[in-house]
Amino acid sequence: MFSINFLDHVAIRVKNMNESIKWYSNVLGLKKYQLEKWGEFPVFMLSGKIGVAIFPANLDDEKLNQLSKNIKIDHFAFNVSNIDFKKAQEYFNSINEPFQFQDHHYFRSIYLKDPDNHTVELTTLVVDDDLFYT
Repeated sequence: MFSINFLDHVAIRVKNMNESIKWYSNVLGLKKYQLEKWGEFPVFMLSGKIGVAIFPANLDDEKLNQLSKNIKIDHFAFNVSNIDFKKAQEYFNSINEPFQFQDHHYFRSIYLKDPDNHTVELTTLVVDDDLFYT
């Protein structure tokens, strides 16, 4: 058939483009890409080839219940090394960025909220690749 290599991007809608671009740059260190032929949006915030595409929200549309477990993007995750996982926690603590830690046995994750309350996960594998990906 075919193989998928990695998460390319997740598209999100935000209330304030500039605030979200600043958060993804300052908190996660993502680089801004804005392509002339596409106009004002989307704005891609990338780490290498992985990231989020940011679109403006239509604030006149009906609001969604953020606590709903119904159909929606629940969260998106960026994979990091074990070393970078520790560095990320230290960095978030140094800038007073709140996060939650979870141990998923095979993975460890930290969860953050962006300015629009999207859940962003950084995750790292803590067992041998061959033991998990068989």
